[in-house]
Amino acid sequence: MKIAALQMVSTPDVDRNLADAVQLIAQAAAAGAQLVALPEYFCLMGRRDEDKLTHAEAEVQGPLQDALAQAAREHGVWLIGGTLPLRAEAPNKVRNTTLVWNPQGQPVARYDKIHLFAFDNGRESYDEGRVLEAGTQAVAFEAEGFRLGLSICYDLRFPEHFRSLMSPPCDVLVVPAAFTYTTGQAHWELLLRARAVENQCYVLAIGQGGQHENGRRTWGQSMVIDPWGQILAQQAEGAGVVMAEISHERIAEVRTQLPALKHRRC
Repeated sequence: MKIAALQMVSTPDVDRNLADAVQLIAQAAAAGAQLVALPEYFCLMGRRDEDKLTHAEAEVQGPLQDALAQAAREHGVWLIGGTLPLRAEAPNKVRNTTLVWNPQGQPVARYDKIHLFAFDNGRESYDEGRVLEAGTQAVAFEAEGFRLGLSICYDLRFPEHFRSLMSPPCDVLVVPAAFTYTTGQAHWELLLRARAVENQCYVLAIGQGGQHENGRRTWGQSMVIDPWGQILAQQAEGAGVVMAEISHERIAEVRTQLPALKHRRC
């Protein structure tokens, strides 16, 4: 199966971001991708954290979800919709949510980001907990005979999250992200390759990548990594399609040669 990471440099303009996302979906589908994935916050890199509240949608109802469902249906692809804000139970909060649609445009999975990012080095400061309500459940789904486990950005730093997706084992771990330039430069590739190696599966990492209109710079480096930790495809910065082919045979080869998953004791 051909899979594609759709790297973006999203703006504070939701309509423009959505148009760019739909164009990238079409581009990837035309190149033969059967499953495509958008980055975290594909629809909005706002000027304030509170901008997410303005565009929050109810589940299975809203213009962002309608547009992505239509794109999946029109292009006949599995679509992992990066993340978009869904209404939370707590007042003045949203869930940072990954939704998945099948090639018929039907919703098949929802994952709410569990680990909320906080960072302060004296020059740049982030605290997602001000606006986001954390999720509680790990989620995986089946597509074209592959099992895919969902995560979002900061989840990458918590290996136990990915281990929880390995019973039964996933074939692909999906990581839509908006890593800061500072943290991405230091840890992005290191952590992604570690997750691939320790779980002996593919990793599909989809980043925001570049200088944003709100002043933020994200790391990019969207990539597909194989179960041996080899990078199959990659793009540094800027919008684009990062595509590679995955196979059950490669997963089986790695797990047979080095049966680490069978040797787990916890």
